[in-house]
Amino acid sequence: MTIELTPLEGCVLLKPRVFNDDRGYFFESYNQQTFNELTGTNTTFVQDNQSYSSKGTLRGLHLQKGEHAQAKLVRVVKGEVLDVAVDLRPGSATYGQYYGARLSEENQHQLFVPRGFAHGFVVLSDTAIFAYKCDNFYNKASEGGLHYADPSLNIDWILPADSLQTSEKDRILPYLADVQEPFF
Repeated sequence: MTIELTPLEGCVLLKPRVFNDDRGYFFESYNQQTFNELTGTNTTFVQDNQSYSSKGTLRGLHLQKGEHAQAKLVRVVKGEVLDVAVDLRPGSATYGQYYGARLSEENQHQLFVPRGFAHGFVVLSDTAIFAYKCDNFYNKASEGGLHYADPSLNIDWILPADSLQTSEKDRILPYLADVQEPFF
């Protein structure tokens, strides 16, 4: 596995070594020791989540606030998505900036999103199965997020805005300028 640094400190792209042959492929998708060595963290994941979505589905930008903040290791099992992380760490040199990466079943890349970030993705293929690990348990009372179309973030979701499928919950999330207290 190799690591690619992103412009957002701590948010890194992981590229596993994939072994292909005439039967298909094999790769190690996660090894805690290797992961912690590459990222320079001591992260222990406690929960795995998976979603299935159709083209144009946009999920995000989500986060867990305060003591329930979560780091995530995200990947695509089937299909392709644009995955986005937004830096919301108070005092960070890249506060309010985002990084986007195409994750797919072809490239098998994974994005590590540290605590202190909002996260979301949009499905670019006909369908996608999206899987991720979290280092803290979900807590409904600590849910938070930002509106995916916040003009201050200026995220290029690749697909036309009128083709995006979002939940009511995501459509009413606040813009960054309207957030009264820091999330973290």
